[in-house]
Amino acid sequence: MKLLEIINFSKEYLEKYSFSKSRVESEKLISYVLQMERVNLYSNFEMELTEDEKTKIKSFLKEMARKRKTFDEILKDRKEIEKNEIEISKNYKNENIEILSKSIQYLKKFGVENARIDTEYIFAYVLNVKRNSLMLNFNREITKEEREKIKEFLIRRGKRREPLQYILKEWEFYGLPFIVDERVLIPRSDTEILVEECKFLLEEVESPKILDIGTGSGAIAISLAKLYPNAKVIGVDISSEALEIANKNKELNNVDNVKFILSDVFEKISDKDFDLIVSNPPYISINEYEELMPEVKNYEPKLALTDNGDGYYFYKKISKEAFEYLKKGGYLAFEIGYNQGEEVSTIMKKDGYDVKGVIRDYGDNQRVVVGRKE
Repeated sequence: MKLLEIINFSKEYLEKYSFSKSRVESEKLISYVLQMERVNLYSNFEMELTEDEKTKIKSFLKEMARKRKTFDEILKDRKEIEKNEIEISKNYKNENIEILSKSIQYLKKFGVENARIDTEYIFAYVLNVKRNSLMLNFNREITKEEREKIKEFLIRRGKRREPLQYILKEWEFYGLPFIVDERVLIPRSDTEILVEECKFLLEEVESPKILDIGTGSGAIAISLAKLYPNAKVIGVDISSEALEIANKNKELNNVDNVKFILSDVFEKISDKDFDLIVSNPPYISINEYEELMPEVKNYEPKLALTDNGDGYYFYKKISKEAFEYLKKGGYLAFEIGYNQGEEVSTIMKKDGYDVKGVIRDYGDNQRVVVGRKE
């Protein structure tokens, strides 16, 4: 419909509801919607209106007819409602910021590191928004049910010192989502250094064959499988419970070129032509294990953290046995503890590897050792 037709339609519509100045009212309404001076309406009478503009005009007409109010009165009502909504929104935001602040203090009271970040993650999860847009979603009321859920999560994180990742049941690693619970080690950003190094080692291999030992949640294996769709990736773990999570993560990330096998290191592996064997083994000594934070010691699987000895058992075992399973020119890549670079390098050199060096993480700690089978 053209503008003149809309004006006439609006005039006739208002006349049916006994508006005395129906043409004036329709002109006021239409000029407001079109953001156009009333005097210019008829000089643009052949103008085509958009669907959105027509919808807005109809909305005003219906409200005017229903309430028997002029356009100026309806506009005044709407502005008043909008003002009230802004005021309510402002009040909710102030209230929600106060709740957030008190929640942060609660976690700090129990000695939680990064209390603000953890609190923001909890709020974002419960409110079903992204953490980086949390404040933009504070203009609404937090319901009673949501408050109760936030309170429950804060108690678990603060008083019980349960890891945030287990509370949320999901965590990001290398840009991918991973399901996590107490059956698996929490994927950490430090381990992304290991994946990055593997990516560098395989950049000239067309269809790499990869073995991930002690796969846990499958974070390393799945990340490499996503990086290399033509790769064949195998992840092994001695824990059947961990492999349940790994297979869920395989499905979650929609990868079909990775397979998970229940195996004590190489026990169930028959292939001996891997381009890369990678492992983040249990490397914390039993003495260090006793001093770990409660989040780690009380919740994460001990089997994935320590060898119950000096922390070098699996480096020695994997290094020695992996040589037979690697093709010539293949690589063995380990994640290591902050002070284990020299010792792990020595172990690998004794087993015949050409050690390429120790790679440090973003905190300048020793993090990865790589050796090549010549």
